[in-house]
Amino acid sequence: MALKQEKDPAFVKFKGIEKQFGKVVAVKKMDLEIPEGSLVTLLGPSGCGKTTLLRILAGLESPTQGDIYIKGKRMNDIPIHKRNLGMIFQNYALFPHKTIFDNVAFGLKYRNISKSVIKEKVEKALETIRLAEVGNRMPSQLSGGQQQRIALARAIVIEPDVLLMDEPLSALDENLREDMRREIDNLQQALGVTTIFVTHDQREALSMSDKVVVMKDGFIQQEGNPEEVYNNSVNHFVADFLGHSNFINSIVKEETGEYLSVTLEDNNTCLVVPAEAFNKGDKAEIVIRAQKFTLGYKTDHVPEQGMNVFFGKIVDRSYMGGEVSYFVELDNKLVLHVINFVKRSPYRRGDEVFMEVKPEHCRLLRI
Repeated sequence: MALKQEKDPAFVKFKGIEKQFGKVVAVKKMDLEIPEGSLVTLLGPSGCGKTTLLRILAGLESPTQGDIYIKGKRMNDIPIHKRNLGMIFQNYALFPHKTIFDNVAFGLKYRNISKSVIKEKVEKALETIRLAEVGNRMPSQLSGGQQQRIALARAIVIEPDVLLMDEPLSALDENLREDMRREIDNLQQALGVTTIFVTHDQREALSMSDKVVVMKDGFIQQEGNPEEVYNNSVNHFVADFLGHSNFINSIVKEETGEYLSVTLEDNNTCLVVPAEAFNKGDKAEIVIRAQKFTLGYKTDHVPEQGMNVFFGKIVDRSYMGGEVSYFVELDNKLVLHVINFVKRSPYRRGDEVFMEVKPEHCRLLRI
C-alpha cells in the first residue's frame, strides 16, 4: 500500500531561485516558503533583489535557475495571465481614460464572466475599500490615497491566490502611508489572501507582517516574525537596518549565569545575551536598541543590581513630539544613540546623564 503523501505547508515556494542580468546576480540560490493566508514582507535596501523576486513570481521575469510553486504547482512555464495573481505597484497603474468602475473591472473582462457578475464583484470590491460611491469618477478626480485604494480593489476583485505589492505606499505622504498601512493590514486579515509585500521601510515591515524576510545583495539575511527579527537580529546588517541600534566593540570575559560578561574598550564590563556560542577572549560587538535605554540625570542615578550603566554628556538631540532622540558622548568619546518618550522637560545639550539597560536588551554578535 502506497504511503499517503503529506501536504506541503508552503502555499508559495521559491526553490533554489537565482536570477542573473548579464554578469550581475540579482538573486542568489534562494529558498523561501510562504504559508497560506500570511502577509510576508521582503525588506531590504535598493538592489537587494526583493523586487526581482516578486517579478519572478508574477511571471514578469524568468529565473535563471530554480523553481517557483503556488499551491504545490510549478509556475515557471505558466504565463502571467494564468497565475491568478493580484498586483499593486508604486504608481497605482490606473488607466486615466477609464472610469473607476472600468479600472476595477479590467481583470474580470477576460475571464468569461457575465456583465451582471462583473458589476456585482466590482461593487463589492469598492464597498470593501469603502469607496462604493466613486465608480463613475475618473482617476484624476481622486486623491493619491483613494487611487491607491482603487488599485487595491482592482487587485482583490479577481479573488487572487496571491496578492503582490511592490512598494505600494512610497508615493504617499506620511499620514496617508499610516492610514494605508492599517487599510492593507485589516483588509488582508479580513480576506485571508496570501500576500507578499515589498518595501525598504522597516516600519511598514514590522507593523504589518506575519513574517519579515530581510535581504541584502540577493541573499536572505534573516527571516522570522517581526519581534524575533527586531529583538534577535542575527548580524550587524539586520540590526542596523531594522531601526536605531548602537554597536559597541567588546571582548568576551566570562560566563555569568545566563549572561556573558564582556569587557568594553574603556575596560568597563557589560552583561549581555549571546546570539551564539562564544569563547573567552573572542572579539564581538554589543547591539543595543536606542529605545531600550533608561535615561536620567547623572546626579539622580541609584545603582541597581544586574543593570548595565553608562555615564556621559548629551551632545545633540532632536525633539520629535512624543519622543526625543539624544546622542550621548561617553568618557571614551563613544557616542550612543538614545530614544526616550517625553515624560518631562527634555534633557538639554551639555546635561550629564546616566543610561541604564537590562542585560537581556544587550545582544552580542560575532564580528
